[in-house]
Amino acid sequence: MHFGVILRTTGVLLSVFSIAMLLPMIVAFIYGEDTLSTFLTAFLITVATGGVLWLIGRGEAELRSREGFLITALFYVGLGLFGALPLYLSPGLADSFTDAAFESLSGLTTTGATVLSGLDELPRSILFYRQLLQWLGGMGIIVLAVAVLPMLGVGGMQLYRTESPGPIKDTKLRPRIAETAKALWLIYFTISLACGLAYWVAGMSPFDAICHAFSTVAIGGFSTHDASLGYFASPAVESVAIFFMVISGINFSLHFLAWRQPGRYFRDMEVRTYVAALAVVSVLVVWVLLRYPGSADNPVRDGIFHAVSITTTTGFTTTNFSAWPSFAPFLLLFAAFAGGCAGSTAGGIKMMRILLIFRQGVREIRRLIHPNGVFPLKVGKEVIPDRVVDSIWGFFAAYMVIFLGMVCLLIGVSDVDFTTAFSAVGACLNNLGPGLGSVAGNYADLPAVAKWLLVLTMLLGRLEIFTLLVLLTPAYWRS
Repeated sequence: MHFGVILRTTGVLLSVFSIAMLLPMIVAFIYGEDTLSTFLTAFLITVATGGVLWLIGRGEAELRSREGFLITALFYVGLGLFGALPLYLSPGLADSFTDAAFESLSGLTTTGATVLSGLDELPRSILFYRQLLQWLGGMGIIVLAVAVLPMLGVGGMQLYRTESPGPIKDTKLRPRIAETAKALWLIYFTISLACGLAYWVAGMSPFDAICHAFSTVAIGGFSTHDASLGYFASPAVESVAIFFMVISGINFSLHFLAWRQPGRYFRDMEVRTYVAALAVVSVLVVWVLLRYPGSADNPVRDGIFHAVSITTTTGFTTTNFSAWPSFAPFLLLFAAFAGGCAGSTAGGIKMMRILLIFRQGVREIRRLIHPNGVFPLKVGKEVIPDRVVDSIWGFFAAYMVIFLGMVCLLIGVSDVDFTTAFSAVGACLNNLGPGLGSVAGNYADLPAVAKWLLVLTMLLGRLEIFTLLVLLTPAYWRS
């Protein structure tokens, strides 16, 4: 284990991340807010720590796949904790460092769960910073899913290695990430720019358009208003949100490949499954709302918007969907378990895994009927190796065990009701944000130990579970 290269890389990441604390200072200066010293102090602490780590770890050792597990975990944990500094140091914002860390890590993991209220009265620099955290976290997730996890073999993610742009390096992470990140950053920035312009044309102010573009493309769900997108009460704004949520839920490496070959979208089996799932959930939710007149002001509009927002794990809302009748709230929550496509900013298990689990089930039925038959598992024309299928089943089993275990733990440490615990863990593990019960609005009323438990849940969901679990094995540290 090359701890020097781990410290050096973490130091560089912290130093680069500290720049994110300078951008809100520009916003504070433009609007004449008194948060300049808050962000400056946080910047100096972060960049100084990053510099010290870089000095300690400087050397010539190569960054290998083995170190990738620890660096990936440190990326989110370290940046999340240092990212909490502006929120903690800002007077009257976070009641404790726990709340600040919860908000920061919720942003970086693009979960969108919040402990803050009164957003409409907060300084714009703080609001901008929250949205920026999600945007940066979303880009980190894309690079992680497309460039890092496939090489680490985490939870079946190696399936997407062939779809990733850039050269493939199986033993050294740095060359591959550098090449891949350039292409992905261009696509990510272009989609974000287009989203911001579309929001502006739809009627948002430039500030709101930029902020909501950050959280839409990152599929994060943070808003600058307590009422989320319901604040605007605009079909045009909601239409823009729906379009870009759907786009951002698609594998970003596919966006890269389809840049000159748009037909790839229609040929991709995961995208077709993803779009079909969105359509089915939308129809079912609208059907429930139409069946119960008065449950929603605009049944079709509200139903489609929330079906897309929750299934893609974005978490924007226009009304309190947790109060909807029948099975609609739970249908939306369960849809978030599937999430978007692998290699996107969406959370959840991912559509490709769901598709392969379903096809594996069908294959087992066919084997029962024809015991001597050979039935290769395919996606399109590609035969999926058994190693990948085994990895996906292992991931799914770990996902369910962790979900149920976290629900029991949350009930034990906070004494909340089952609906609240079930939805809170589901929302955090799937990086969704809003839940049901007492966490339908925000998570402020939960005790500190429950918030740290949910922070761990967010990280497990975002880092594909095995990335963190492997660090708990003695074999990882011995060899």
